[in-house]
Amino acid sequence: MTDSVTAEIPVEAGKVPRHVAIIMDGNNRWAKARRLNGVAGHKAGVNSVRSVVETCAREGVEVLTLFAFSSENWRRPEDEVSALMRLFLFALEREVKKLHRNNIRLRIIGDRSAFTPLLQEHMARAEELTRDNTLMTLVIAANYGGHWDITQATRQVAARVAAGELTPSDITDDLVQQYLSIGDLPMPDLMIRTAGEQRISNFLLWHLAYTEFYFSEVFWPDFRSDEMRKALEAYARRKRRFGQTDDQVDQRLAAQQ
Repeated sequence: MTDSVTAEIPVEAGKVPRHVAIIMDGNNRWAKARRLNGVAGHKAGVNSVRSVVETCAREGVEVLTLFAFSSENWRRPEDEVSALMRLFLFALEREVKKLHRNNIRLRIIGDRSAFTPLLQEHMARAEELTRDNTLMTLVIAANYGGHWDITQATRQVAARVAAGELTPSDITDDLVQQYLSIGDLPMPDLMIRTAGEQRISNFLLWHLAYTEFYFSEVFWPDFRSDEMRKALEAYARRKRRFGQTDDQVDQRLAAQQ
């Protein structure tokens, strides 16, 4: 991102999602269309990350979660995975200082055990540097899967039951959520997937129960500020029901004004 977040005409007040989650899809197809290798697409995608982070911070989004590397992505060609790891390390070394200057907190979720000790060290260092920042929280999901997240949360709850600290009747939705990777953050209001695919690919399975979905045909390397604003403006026109009728929603919204 740039060294400062500049002003722009905002999305209508009160209609900005608190938490936006994005599946950044289409890097390989973008590169293939240009007769480039897949790594070139991932490098180009970094510029979109910068642009989207800047736009969300400027619009007042509190949390932005990006699906950077899924637990299934290890199945990709070895040279592509190696290049992705190098790119991740490069971004941690170069971009984190800019995030810090812009008062943005970085948080990384997923199973870190598969990463090299050097990469794990840089992850921890980046989180420590930015941990007190307050403008926005940027969550990077790396070696993350929704099944893994729910499983690791369940194991922690089961361990407490085995230790006699809980009984099965104590287990509630709220309790399980406390042990999820981002259980302490607002649930996503808006989930965006680029490149035309319409599935969630094991991303934040627990968290997306009432999330609004927005699917863009644009490949991730071309998804910049103008496309991000289109998604935010589309969200602002939605009426979120949470199981209620239109009349109930209208009453709830009126009470909030």
